[in-house]
Amino acid sequence: MAEGEPKAKKLKLEKKELSQNALFGMGNPLLDICAVVDKDFLDKYGLKPNDQILAEDKHKELFEELVKKFKVEYHAGGSTQNSIKIAQWMIQEPRKVATFFGCIGKDKFGDILKKKAAEAHVEAHYYEQSEEPTGTCAACITGDNRSLVANLAAANCYKKEKHLDLDQNWALVMKAKIYYIAGFFITVSPESILKVAKHASEKNKIFALNLSAPFICQFFKKSLMEVMPYVDILFGNETEAATFAKEQDFKTEDIEEIAKKAQSLPKENESRQRTVVFTQGKRGTVVAKGDKVVTFPVVEIDQSEIVDTNGAGDAFVGGFLSQIVQERPLEDCIRAGHYAANVVIRRAGCTVPEKPDFH
Repeated sequence: MAEGEPKAKKLKLEKKELSQNALFGMGNPLLDICAVVDKDFLDKYGLKPNDQILAEDKHKELFEELVKKFKVEYHAGGSTQNSIKIAQWMIQEPRKVATFFGCIGKDKFGDILKKKAAEAHVEAHYYEQSEEPTGTCAACITGDNRSLVANLAAANCYKKEKHLDLDQNWALVMKAKIYYIAGFFITVSPESILKVAKHASEKNKIFALNLSAPFICQFFKKSLMEVMPYVDILFGNETEAATFAKEQDFKTEDIEEIAKKAQSLPKENESRQRTVVFTQGKRGTVVAKGDKVVTFPVVEIDQSEIVDTNGAGDAFVGGFLSQIVQERPLEDCIRAGHYAANVVIRRAGCTVPEKPDFH
């Protein structure tokens, strides 16, 4: 460089000072128990190599046998907890920016879950009860396949009046400025979701909800639509979006049109227009914001590098939340979502390396 020539300016993302408990999540906490198993184990419990099911009576012994027979790895899981955990990982410092509420049992798996949440630097405040054991999700790995068996158990037992309404817990809710809940929790405690959503709306804070699964849109439509007026950011994938459109009688199968129609559903806090974010795997992410609908391309990846796509949706939301809590523009939120999903699909389960490489 010639003398006196100006140096190129380095663009640096402004790091917003974050306070602890700024991001709040509430949902179904599950302890993920992952192990490489053999075909005999799958056959014994009638499992398919690549499937996701809810545990039935015949799977009662599966979880204990998995732990006894195979080398297992434990992770803090469940959809909302995954997203909150990924957001905290993306943020790194300060720790405990993310708070999580959910219900667990007073048992060995509950103790492990508390330890795992602490290791992820998430401030988890669980409602602990003795009637049901801690919810678990067994990930039985055979070759490239994962057979998931979820036993919600305690996760189904969350009680608003016994946890959310307590002064010390509600104080943590009030500290937050961004709220995120996956639609799965509608099956457990819609009244808890409404209390948090109404608080966010009244205080002009951001409340985000995920459609989570087609069955939520179909069978829990009434509860879902009671929450919808308070939703500032709506997440979903293309399958959930299509089911939602059908249930709402949108009369269109075009995902951009569905996003626009979902955006224009009645909204309580009119000072902030709803943003709708629909992921479509490798086909890009459709976003309705303001009067525009834009499709953002995803990070390209060689198909041979994909290990497991199960946690991609949760990871995308986690990346997104990590930026919106820092008041970054929408483009940064989407880019962080795509980055986090790209990291997670290269690994088994919703797991991450020690530090992100996101700039």
